[in-house]
Amino acid sequence: MRLDLRLIAEMIPHGAKVLDIGCGDGALIEHLTREKQADARGIEIDMAEVTKAVSSGLAVIHGDADNDLAFYPDGGFDYVVLSRTLQAVERPREVLRQMLRIGRHAIVSFPNFGHWQLRWRLLVNGRMPDTETWNRPWYETPNIHPCTILDFTALCALEGYGVERWLAVDERGLKAPWRRSLRLANLFGEQALFLLRRAG
Repeated sequence: MRLDLRLIAEMIPHGAKVLDIGCGDGALIEHLTREKQADARGIEIDMAEVTKAVSSGLAVIHGDADNDLAFYPDGGFDYVVLSRTLQAVERPREVLRQMLRIGRHAIVSFPNFGHWQLRWRLLVNGRMPDTETWNRPWYETPNIHPCTILDFTALCALEGYGVERWLAVDERGLKAPWRRSLRLANLFGEQALFLLRRAG
């Protein structure tokens, strides 16, 4: 299972009711159902991935985070997950609002565009960088709203979302030395993971 999905799974308690948005082939759903007896289901825009997940017996439906979350009831889930998808949705602010309407908690992971290697490559080459995390050329990437860790925390503050926990890691899962400083995390973390709670 992908690194950020393993870290997300660690944040979700046994028996939780979970919605995984942009769930792909359902790897996280399958893990949570098997290992944590979670009531886990997913929504995915890629029909081939939906077919793969459903053929494995997983509760996954075809849908679009930008348009279909409005149909879910308030407070229907304990945790709503959005892994490496925030930068690819059309309206990330609205998607976050919907996540924290339908779930008591939201878990969001995203590649950090503030990482020093991306900054350096853009400065030196003058072209959009290509790394393990940002692994497609600019004309093929689904990423339309890349953000940094500081951008994301500013949005959470603007919306009044409580940040219960955050991690910034590289592709190998190493967290030090930036685990206590958002500014260092913004510079050295290749990807970020946030556990949020509703405002109020």
